[in-house]
Amino acid sequence: MKIIQKHELNSLKRSVDQGTEEQREAVKKIIHDVKQRGDAAVQSYTKQFDRVDLEELRVSEDEMDAAYESIDGEFIEILQEAEQNIRRFHERQRTNSWFEPAADGSILGQKITAIDAAGIYVPGGTAAYPSSVFMNVIPAQVAGVERIVMTTPPGKDGNVPEGVLVAAKLLGVHEVYKVGGAQAIAALAYGTESLQPVDKITGPGNVFVALAKREVFGDVDIDMIAGPSEIAVLADDSAKANEVAADLLSQAEHDARSSSVLVTTSRELAEKVEEQIETQLKDLPRYEIARASIDDYGAIIICEEMDEAIAVINEIAAEHLEIMTKDPFGDMAKVKHAGAIFLGPYSSEPVGDYFAGPNHVLPTSGTARFSSPLSVDDFTKKSSIISYSEQALKSNGGKISQFARLEGLEAHARAIETRKERWK
Repeated sequence: MKIIQKHELNSLKRSVDQGTEEQREAVKKIIHDVKQRGDAAVQSYTKQFDRVDLEELRVSEDEMDAAYESIDGEFIEILQEAEQNIRRFHERQRTNSWFEPAADGSILGQKITAIDAAGIYVPGGTAAYPSSVFMNVIPAQVAGVERIVMTTPPGKDGNVPEGVLVAAKLLGVHEVYKVGGAQAIAALAYGTESLQPVDKITGPGNVFVALAKREVFGDVDIDMIAGPSEIAVLADDSAKANEVAADLLSQAEHDARSSSVLVTTSRELAEKVEEQIETQLKDLPRYEIARASIDDYGAIIICEEMDEAIAVINEIAAEHLEIMTKDPFGDMAKVKHAGAIFLGPYSSEPVGDYFAGPNHVLPTSGTARFSSPLSVDDFTKKSSIISYSEQALKSNGGKISQFARLEGLEAHARAIETRKERWK
């Protein structure tokens, strides 16, 4: 892990993967094909990319029950407790409709309505992610979404990982499909014979999933275009090097393009973390991935004082930010840009990934400068309510007509003035 200067930060920045021209064209072709041929196209791409020939795309209740029966009872209890924590946190995010009457009899307000249907994409590949099920489904349920659909790639045996199915069953999600990649996003967006379309698609995936989400946006809503995972640790001489190194590696093992950065006011800590990274890397099962991540996107930045270090942290705008300092709450108050902030030595990043309650679907690639974690709000929409009274229109109608004519919209002005007949 290399020590760099502040001005070298740009060398670590990664924009959201735009894909190659070949990848973008492939995704467009897949989406067009799914729109035209429905299930047949989805099955064909599943055979091509996942190496499995499926007659039925939907996971049966028997498959979900079998997964539940096969999982260790202690793990079920852990999942249930995690679900309670995540649900409790998201319940606090609920917003209510409101209506405000005025003295002239008018009523203004805002009506909060859940979207009708949400599609949740759960990635497959080298690991199964029950946590992705929880983090995407629970805020949708708290928002009041009536129909939640889940898609996830099948393994070569044609099955979905047991942990993913158990998480879905615990949450009461029974519409689950063995579909991954761009074809899953197309099916969610436009529907097939088996799968009715949804209004919003959330969940992470590979570059083809990200490109497909970008392509269908506008016909449906999406959560975000997520880049590789990232962590920044802000630390002073009170932090323990072995803990800092372990937390940096927790993100490095995700992806070869993941970014792990330590910003510290202690050169001694920086040097010890360097040593610990090399020591701890040696026996990691995902060594090759973590090694590439640390070599290409890992760095340590040493600052003279804490305010300078916090300025660097704000420039990074990391997905995950750990503050391991003598005054983590005081330092947190100065942080403007971060997806999730973990305070103190006991708030290791995986606490947020799985169990604490806040959502782990977070803005990446510096987008924490202007965006937020996935939340209940992402599954609702707001309608403005306007109930103007006769008195209000009498008082303000002339001003409204004048405003309309200022913009050259005569019909707008006349729409107001035609109502004068009501009080002649």
